[in-house]
This record gives sequence, structure tokens and C-alpha cells, in this order.
Amino acid sequence: MVQLSTPDSIGAILKDAAGVAGNIFAFGLFVSPIFTFRRIIRNRSTEQFSGLPYVYALLNCWICLWYGTPLISSDNTMVMTVNAMGSVFQLVYIILFIIYADKRKKVRMCGLLLGEVILFAIIVVGSLQIHNPEARKIFVGVLSGITLISMFASPLFIITLVIRTRSVEFMPFYLSLSTFLMSISFFLYGVLNGDIFIFIPNSIGTLLGITQLVLYCYYKNMGASTLREPLIESYS
Repeated sequence: MVQLSTPDSIGAILKDAAGVAGNIFAFGLFVSPIFTFRRIIRNRSTEQFSGLPYVYALLNCWICLWYGTPLISSDNTMVMTVNAMGSVFQLVYIILFIIYADKRKKVRMCGLLLGEVILFAIIVVGSLQIHNPEARKIFVGVLSGITLISMFASPLFIITLVIRTRSVEFMPFYLSLSTFLMSISFFLYGVLNGDIFIFIPNSIGTLLGITQLVLYCYYKNMGASTLREPLIESYS
């Protein structure tokens, strides 16, 4: 006898598909700084690059990873996998940055990394002291949502720059597209999982991704569009 799929099973399949897609598109974002680090390794110097984006991205990955664990929320395996992957990439970037940075930057980055570890430990221990599972989920969910929204909002400076200069030179298409595809994938994942702490931040990321793509299409022929460095890098 052929067993028909129930609406619940179809929803679970769609949710998992959205989560897998989100992981794949996120991988594209995580590897984007590789070109910058090839330059850093080749020149054996971090030059004027800032390590702050990687430190903040690592904290965001850690908090979202903690939110995805069964201790905080249920059935969020894809959230754990994408943020575990992101944590590995960010740690590698931070270690490379420290290796090739000058002494002042080394001390600063090590201090920031230590502070981040302490802060994350406080979040983990503090959340475990909340015995009500729903209250614990809300506490960590709000923190993960705030960090995720701030990560998505970071390109606002670039959007303003594009409008002011009428050039997409510093807004690479592939990075904007990856941001949009990852955001909309996890937006759908959050909706299908009924998790507001996933679909609300990613709905904002989706809107910002659409904005970047629209601006790119509008301004691509109005100025130089050759990318020199990925968006995740910022200059001191």
C-alpha cells in the first residue's frame, strides 16, 4: 500500500530543504573573506584591514549556535550546523589575523577574543540558570535575534555609499545575492518551524538583501563595479 504524505510530513521536508539551502548559501558568505586573507598571507601583513568584523561574526555564530541546541530550542538542527560551520571559519580568520597583525593589533585582537569567550560563557551559564524552558528560549532568542539583525544591518553603510557615489564598486553582486538567498532560506525555515527568533531577523535580512540587489541592478552601469575586497572587511 502506498502511504500518502501528510501535511505535517510535507512541512517537515520543506523546512529541512530550506535549512539545507540556507547552509549552502551561508557557506558562500563564510568563504568570501578568503581572497582578503590570501592577500594578507602573501604580504605577511594585515595592512589597514580590521579584525572586528570577524570577532563580532564569531560572537553572533556562538550565540545562534547556542540557541539552536536542544537545551534552548527544539528541532533547530540546521541552525546549529550553519553556525558551527560559521564559528570554524571565523576562528580560522581571527587566528590568521592575529598571526599577521602588528603587535598593537595582536594585543587588541587577543583581548577582544578573550572578552568574547568570557561574555559567551556568561550567556551560557546565565541562560542555564533560567529553569523555565520557554523563558530560557526567549532570553537566548532575543540575544541571537539582536546580534543577527545587527549583522544584517552592517551593509547599510555600503548601501548609503552606493546611493551617494552612484557606484556599486564596494557592493559585490555575489555577496549581496548570497546574503539574500541565505536570509530567505532561513526565513522560510523559521516560518515552517514556527520560530519567531529565526524568521523575524531573517525577514529583515531578506529585505536588506533585496535592497542591495535592486541597487546593484540600478547602479551597475553608472560607475565602476570591480570588486577589490569583500564586504565583510572594513577599514580602520
